[in-house]
Amino acid sequence: MDDEQILKCDLFGEVVLRHGAQGPVIVRNAGSARWWLRWLARYLLGREAKALAALDGMDGVPQLLQHERDTLFRSYLAGKPLHEAKTEDLLWFKAAARLLRRLHGAGVCHNDLAKEPNLLVLDDGSPAFIDFQLAWHTARRGRLFRGAAREDIRHLLKHKRSYCPDRLTQRERAILANPSPMSRVWARTVKPMYFFITRRILGWADREGAADRGSTR
Repeated sequence: MDDEQILKCDLFGEVVLRHGAQGPVIVRNAGSARWWLRWLARYLLGREAKALAALDGMDGVPQLLQHERDTLFRSYLAGKPLHEAKTEDLLWFKAAARLLRRLHGAGVCHNDLAKEPNLLVLDDGSPAFIDFQLAWHTARRGRLFRGAAREDIRHLLKHKRSYCPDRLTQRERAILANPSPMSRVWARTVKPMYFFITRRILGWADREGAADRGSTR
């Protein structure tokens, strides 16, 4: 019988690390979400499946193994989340930037790289990104896509600024100093409501469950 460890359990369902004959896998279960949020949990599950399918075979991201209505199976990536690894390795950030360019080249924006648990330092020292529930995959990389991709870059640079600020280039400092119009609109309109719902109503904090989320590799 497979051995299971619950890594995350919230209103949107469960994330489980399952050890079986084929090795460890991550299972996201939307069926256990609260009934009034199950439709949204299934929608986010579908977004993740679509993004991972577009990134099939790419190193540094989970591989989609199976997707059903309420469950998603993806490969396990062994490593530590960024907030635990606290890496100051410039080579890691350079490799993470290359990985991000590959994602964007495949038509995928992550859209959730502001959260450090979604960035991993793998056991071999290489970068990885996880948790693609908010990711966006499109075949048309128009202005909206380019704006979202720029925000991915800015969020990665914010982490670089936190861990090795003296290694930021002049161009990177300029990007950090000039949020996109999309980011400005988000900060003034959607972000306050987002924080009200997630922190006041749902009781989340930016790093709540960070260790668990980092383990949902």
